[in-house]
Amino acid sequence: MAIMAVAALFHARFPLISRRTLPSPSFPSSVTFSPRRTLLSNEFNHRLQSILRFSSSDAGGGVSDYDTVVSEAQGPNFLKYSDEELMKQCKFETFRVSGPGGQHRNKRDSAVRLKHLPTGIVAQAVEDRSQHKNRASALNRLRTLLAIKVRNKVDVEAYSPPPELLQILPPKSTIRTSSSGSQIGPNNPKFVPGMQALLDVISASDGSIADSAKLLGLSTGGLSRLILSHDGLRMAVNSMRAAKGMKPLK
Repeated sequence: MAIMAVAALFHARFPLISRRTLPSPSFPSSVTFSPRRTLLSNEFNHRLQSILRFSSSDAGGGVSDYDTVVSEAQGPNFLKYSDEELMKQCKFETFRVSGPGGQHRNKRDSAVRLKHLPTGIVAQAVEDRSQHKNRASALNRLRTLLAIKVRNKVDVEAYSPPPELLQILPPKSTIRTSSSGSQIGPNNPKFVPGMQALLDVISASDGSIADSAKLLGLSTGGLSRLILSHDGLRMAVNSMRAAKGMKPLK
């Protein structure tokens, strides 16, 4: 009783003192990241798309991403043209690009787009502030796209592999000769013409790795490893196989 009396007296003397309830912490329902945090991923995606770009996003009449330009008759081999000869067949455009790259990136029209008029294939380069360097990069990419997308007819019944194909085949290939030299890898510019010849064989074999391997004197595993060594080559082969209802190579 005495304790209760003391407590009552205390509250009567100090009425303003009461329990204080701390507000519970609140959290935002969603988090918005600063655009700066996406610069690295956007730059990577942009460069990847520009390196493997099959067509331009503008309405330039370019070839769509997975369509193949087929030469019904044995036409000119564009890959054998010099840079100057190939440039004469192209529509050359310069433009500005927005995005990361420093304060000087948008000062001049340094990005380059090339449209190969005979085929409609478009290649571009945007990553350098030098128009001259972007032009060289776009031309190299155009050569790669021509190899990937332009098919030449192959007579599988009387097939004779060209030298550029023999150069990229593994040493275990039974059709290689002593004059074929060392195997050329994907990082060598000479790999591109050989890649085109390889795709011609696979196309003539209706996407069959086993049938192509027989023509090239390789096991199916050896040919598969060669195809998987180059992303553009792998994508092109898988596109052919998808059109025939075949499973992709992995």
